[in-house]
Amino acid sequence: MTTGVLALQGAFALHQSRLESLGERVVQVRVPADLEGLDRLVVPGGESTTVSMLAERFELIEPLTEFAQSGKAVLGTCAGAILLSAEIQDGRADQRCLGAIDISTRRNGFGRQVDSFEQDLQIPILGELPFHAVCIRAPVIERVGESVTVLATIDSRPALVRSGAIMVSIFHPELVDDLRIHQLFLAM
Repeated sequence: MTTGVLALQGAFALHQSRLESLGERVVQVRVPADLEGLDRLVVPGGESTTVSMLAERFELIEPLTEFAQSGKAVLGTCAGAILLSAEIQDGRADQRCLGAIDISTRRNGFGRQVDSFEQDLQIPILGELPFHAVCIRAPVIERVGESVTVLATIDSRPALVRSGAIMVSIFHPELVDDLRIHQLFLAM
């Protein structure tokens, strides 16, 4: 199996390292042709308006949308959750989202960089051991559609959600040594 990691901006190299440590073959995705032959895709964190702008510049919006609609597994983290969402409540006028999962997001929902935080989460699908979540300028998921399952929350707000083959988190699982989120993604 081969997993692509969108490598336009953000923590793509850490996702690649985590996946490779689990034995996965990983390809960095920078142009539409890089999506060919992939079994799944990670859309990492970064700065959401920059990721959207670069995806537009490299003509990736439509191919990424098609990939997400293909039924193949996609994991979006932080800014990746924003890009995959159906709606961005406070995005720039030119900021695009893929509509891959029926959620509405708000950028920097917990505040600015200085308000970034870490928190242990109970994620029942991962077992009893808490998952240490790192939230850096994390978005807030303001709305989830009926097809979306909430897997974990922070302050009663969705923090990890899934709909079919699409899973998104507002936190950065690549920044901790705990590989359970990546393992869950690979098992999808």
